[in-house]
Amino acid sequence: MTETDNKPQSEPITDKEDSISPKIDKLGRAYATGRRKRSVSRVWIKYGSKKITVNGRDSKDYFKRKIYSTILEEPLSKTENLEKLEIFSTVSGGGLSGQAGALRHGISRALVHLDPSLRKRLKKAGFLTRDARKVERKKFGKHKARRSPQFSKR
Repeated sequence: MTETDNKPQSEPITDKEDSISPKIDKLGRAYATGRRKRSVSRVWIKYGSKKITVNGRDSKDYFKRKIYSTILEEPLSKTENLEKLEIFSTVSGGGLSGQAGALRHGISRALVHLDPSLRKRLKKAGFLTRDARKVERKKFGKHKARRSPQFSKR
């Protein structure tokens, strides 16, 4: 008997997506947090009719400009889930642009918790990466973060 006979047989290698199970609560919802600038969003997502609720209001009422609604729906349209999912979210902090970006990040992360097979598509589109850019603080002796006072020779 050789040493190789005593070693246990290794199992076939499988994809990580296959081994990851969905993270769903008792009500069939997936939860995720999204952030951008100073905004933080909490997102619950489940299968149902097309309905996006932001802070208790319809997303079209909350975000008056169409560009913000488009930003929200990007991960859903990219994964062909726009008509299948019901989204309930709360968002706080920052302005409307940051809130829309935070919601997009939260929706993308919740989609991965609901269906792990979508991770590769969302990652490739860049929706799972948190945009870490923030406003730079003002320094003393400067007008703004970097704007110096006008130079005077005399």
